[in-house]
Formats: sequence, C-alpha cells, structure tokens
Amino acid sequence: MTTRAPSLFVSHGSPMMPFEPGPAREALRALGTQYRPRAILCVSAHWETAQPVLGGATQPGTIHDFYNFPPQLYEQRYAAPGDPALAAQARGLLREAGFEAMVDGARGLDHGAWVPLMLMYPQAAIPVVQLSVQPSLDAAHHLRLGRALRGLRDEGVMMLASGGATHNLRDLRMPPDDDPPAAYAAGFDDWLATAVEAGDADALTAYLTQAPEARHNHPTPEHYLPLPVALGAAHAPRGRVLHRSFVFGTLSMSSFVWD
Repeated sequence: MTTRAPSLFVSHGSPMMPFEPGPAREALRALGTQYRPRAILCVSAHWETAQPVLGGATQPGTIHDFYNFPPQLYEQRYAAPGDPALAAQARGLLREAGFEAMVDGARGLDHGAWVPLMLMYPQAAIPVVQLSVQPSLDAAHHLRLGRALRGLRDEGVMMLASGGATHNLRDLRMPPDDDPPAAYAAGFDDWLATAVEAGDADALTAYLTQAPEARHNHPTPEHYLPLPVALGAAHAPRGRVLHRSFVFGTLSMSSFVWD
C-alpha cells in the first residue's frame, strides 16, 4: 500500500542558502529525512505563466535564474530525473478540473525548486516535476489547482510548494543582522501561522484583505501563491508549522505541512 505523501509549503529564501548556515537550512535538511516520497510535484514562485504549465523533461536541467551571486552558485547542478508520465497525469487532472494546462518538455528546474530540493534530497534520486504559478490570477485559482492535484498524494507524490511567507526585497538588511524582524513582516508571519494551524482556507485565500499589511509583505503575489496550492492539496485544512525564522530582516523562512 502506498503511503500518502505530504503537502508542504517552504520558504526558499536566498539562492545562497545551501552555503550559508542557519536554522532554515537545517529545517529543510530535516524534512528530507522525515519524508521519502515516490516523486515530487514542485510549485515554484519562479516559474510564472498565464496558464498552468508542467515540466515534462526526462532530465530537467538546472536553471540559474539570478544575478550577481558568487561563481560557486552558478556551478551547482541538481540532476534529479524528471517524470514525463507524472507530468501528463497531472495535466490530465488539471484539464478534468477545467484548467487549460500544458506540458513543457524542455524546461529545467529553477532555483525555487532546486535550492530547497538540494537541501532536502541532496542525492537527487527522486523524480521531480515542476508546476508554474499564474500571478495574473488570484489565490482562489491556485487553491483550485491544488484541489485538482490532491489525489496524487495518495500515489506517493509530494506536493512541494516553494515560495516565501513574506517577500519584500526592497527592505532587506544587507548585510543581515541579528536584530528582530521588521514589525510588519513579523505581524504577517504570525497571522499566516495562525491561519494555517486553524485551517482557515477562506482567510488564506483572501490574504490581500484579511492579512495585516499584505501588500507590504507581498508587493507582487508570486511568492505567496504556491501556499494556496499546497493548502488545496490538503485532505484536511488544518496545517502544522514546521519551522519559523527570519533572514535579512524581512524574509520569513516559515514552512508548513498538511499531512
């Protein structure tokens, strides 16, 4: 009998996280020892499309979609296999639910996928299929995406939603320091953890009007939108907090699970 895989939301932070010690890095490493799925469907904030698109490459490449980082980061490769059959199955489920989903047979894994996966599963042995987000559409759309894909979890497919619990890059503290996080970011993060643990799907979907200083924490929506996908894939709405910390003063590294 196949064990149901979890639905996770993780904050992936800086592309440098694999090289920089910190509690969020260790939390991701611990997740890899706790969960061993058959395959991973990763929803990344860094793949934006007008309609849902799935990565169908047999061997996805490693996309270095960032600038002005140390040379060692551009040398990294995450050589996990793809799973074209899973991509086709997920496309079928989305189309049955009314989405005009497509498969891209050439796209690799962006850093929203490979940075957390490199920490969770460094041997890169588990097949990975990536799913895009649609920033022009709302959180309710993304919740429905997750619901359409929920059944894959019973086949051992982990839903890994990778974004950022908060994501205001304009207020980053450089270099980072140990001061408390910005009050507006801490308040949003507290609200988010409370809503996840309460299973308040309505509030989480309507975060722009329900959460404190939502637009201050998410000037653009793409780093929040993976979360409602993970919530939609939940069999029960109440989630659990796996980790909470901050980096750079405004970036929450919170992660949540729906078992």
